[in-house]
Amino acid sequence: MKKIFCIGHAVYDITLPMEKFPNENSKNRVNFKIECGGGSASNAAVLLSRWHNNTYFIGTIGDDYYGRIIKKDFINNNVNVKYLSINKNVDTSTSYIIASHNNGKRTILTYADPNLKSLIKNVREKPSVIMVDGNDYDIAIDILDKNKDAISVIDAGSFKENTVKLAHKVKYLVCSKDFAEGYTGIKINSKDLDSITEVYKLMEKDFHNIIVITLEGAGSFAKINEEYKLIPSIKVDVVDSTGAGDIYHGAFTHFISHGYSLEDTMKYSNITGALSLTQLGSRNSIPLLDEVLNYDK
Repeated sequence: MKKIFCIGHAVYDITLPMEKFPNENSKNRVNFKIECGGGSASNAAVLLSRWHNNTYFIGTIGDDYYGRIIKKDFINNNVNVKYLSINKNVDTSTSYIIASHNNGKRTILTYADPNLKSLIKNVREKPSVIMVDGNDYDIAIDILDKNKDAISVIDAGSFKENTVKLAHKVKYLVCSKDFAEGYTGIKINSKDLDSITEVYKLMEKDFHNIIVITLEGAGSFAKINEEYKLIPSIKVDVVDSTGAGDIYHGAFTHFISHGYSLEDTMKYSNITGALSLTQLGSRNSIPLLDEVLNYDK
């Protein structure tokens, strides 16, 4: 079975569902909360493991309460933690998420210790597939450079220097609308294919790999068989958008590494991400593989 390395951020999520975003200088009470693991590469690793892949997570947690929960959750989901780095000198990353009942949108406040990086210096095992999220740059770049034949995917969620550097190293640059806009300096209108194509062509000049731009509810966009195409998403009743992008990227990594065409990979990844919107909490909203494959049958 192929080894998949997911390299990046592990976070503990605390989601507070509310009717609407609270007013400044106000007191608010919530009836319940959702707690679960989170983080881009972390969520992707759990999805890939649940979908019966031999998955390793490479990243860092602190030696604290939240770190122990995250490690236990990985183990319970059959994610290999051989390269999970436990740093006693930092706190585990935490996210506090306000999820609106009215529109399904969320506001996230994340605490990440600036000294949080992997203590692992050398990984000799050879993965067949590598998925990175822009965090833990040093170990990510080392593994990508040593395994150039591996299928490699980046979840380029935000426009940051290290994310751009890693984006040049992978075969599949799967980026958010925010990343594409930040890199090119041009705003995307998701309803205007010419607008998306203009941004895509500018990125093509610099990134000599396969580029996919995710456009949230509109779907995802790529150049397929020399044609610029928008692969639309499905319509769902949105409950919580937390983790939908992470889950999309986990699904993308699964399908592209199992021999699906780029178009079918994007189609099924769109479905996966959309289905995740119907549940509260990032880790809790990962759909079953059969649910995705049988959605339109």
